[in-house]
Amino acid sequence: MQDDIRMVNVLVLAYIGDSVYENFIRHYLVSNGISNVSDLQKESIKYVSAKAQSKYMYSLIDNNILNDDELGIYKRARNYKSDRHPKNTDIVTYKVATGFEAIIGYLDLTGNSQRLSSIMNYVIGV
Repeated sequence: MQDDIRMVNVLVLAYIGDSVYENFIRHYLVSNGISNVSDLQKESIKYVSAKAQSKYMYSLIDNNILNDDELGIYKRARNYKSDRHPKNTDIVTYKVATGFEAIIGYLDLTGNSQRLSSIMNYVIGV
């Protein structure tokens, strides 16, 4: 199954990863006692924005947290040819964040929940 997932379009991995990651962050924030929706939205931006995801991605790389497969997924997603990006961020930040989301999607689709949890817990600890 893992080899099949490597063949999936990296933007599909990022699409899934975005959902998994945002859901994790929402659960994390609620479990920390934040119950006001406005406050939840403000806090979530600190984790789910392209700028935040890019920061976490660089930290994962700088601290040698990722294995070769994960780095390969990241590089494929980061280097994917696309002219589209949100207006509120630059293309480099967006591509790095897309690579981060692709790793999350890859780990989720391969069923590697222990590794996924490890990376998620690293992120909320940064």
